[in-house]
Amino acid sequence: MKEKEEAPPDTAENRSPLGIALDIVDDEEQRRTRIAWLYYIEGRTQAEIGHLLGISRARVVRDLQIARETGLVQIRINGRLAPCVAQERKLTEAYGLLDCLVLPTPVDQEHLPATLGMALGHWLSDHMRSGQTLGIGWGRTLYWSVRALRRQKIEDLTVVSLLGGVGRGLEINTYETASRLAEKLGAQCYYLAAPTFASSARMRDMLIHQRPIAEVLERARSADLAIASVGELSPRATNRRLGLIREEEQQALRELGATGDLLGTFLDAEGRPVDHPINRRVVGLPLEDFRRLPVRVLASGGDHKVPAVRSVLRGGYVNVLITDIRTAAAVL
Repeated sequence: MKEKEEAPPDTAENRSPLGIALDIVDDEEQRRTRIAWLYYIEGRTQAEIGHLLGISRARVVRDLQIARETGLVQIRINGRLAPCVAQERKLTEAYGLLDCLVLPTPVDQEHLPATLGMALGHWLSDHMRSGQTLGIGWGRTLYWSVRALRRQKIEDLTVVSLLGGVGRGLEINTYETASRLAEKLGAQCYYLAAPTFASSARMRDMLIHQRPIAEVLERARSADLAIASVGELSPRATNRRLGLIREEEQQALRELGATGDLLGTFLDAEGRPVDHPINRRVVGLPLEDFRRLPVRVLASGGDHKVPAVRSVLRGGYVNVLITDIRTAAAVL
């Protein structure tokens, strides 16, 4: 019986030029290392590598995949926006989003509505098509999105407000936002000629059954694309500063676990509407109808809005998110 041969000693003669003992490196690892070097360092094509090593291109593709999966190859992207892209992927996977855009957080968060609004405007410019109906909410972020939008003529485009407005001229008013957006795109414009919050649930029911308002709401239900932001519960909140809700109502909403509102409806941490009378006074598209629209974009961010953004995502109300990296990290 032939005796088993002893492995050669680990000496300089038995080492590769890289200093690795040759007897402990199998053929597949050697091949994958060569393929990875040729592909990532020398920039050779997969076909060239196959020719050089005498293997098929399919084998090269499989070995590159295995090299990444096993950690033989570790890719690091050092660009300034790389962390933003990483958060985009995490948010997309966590909440089943169609699209996600994460931007660097400005040093001064007072500039965040403008930053996010500009990004939303550019996103809209690339995604609007002829024949669409675009639903729009209100707020500073959406106001900035209209300013950033490319002026263009889109055939047979309709803009419709998703929410009532306030009774005085404001740049962030739903009427102003919708009409300026329509003017910039040469579109038809429809808005809800009613307050954001009716004086009572009974008055709200009467308003939404008035023919002009009912027709606008019906158009909103057929929107192809909708954009919105979120409100929060603090003295600085827009609806509080405008007197749309009172301090005692804010306090009651907080006690019920509300984190903020989407299109005027206040939600709890899991994205469920809280049981408060103000939610029965909203004149706008109900959230159950909003959630049925094909593309629903939320553009919002900031430390004070993190709970509300998370609630909206957990409730599944939107499928496109535009936010900043600090908010993204906190939401995740």
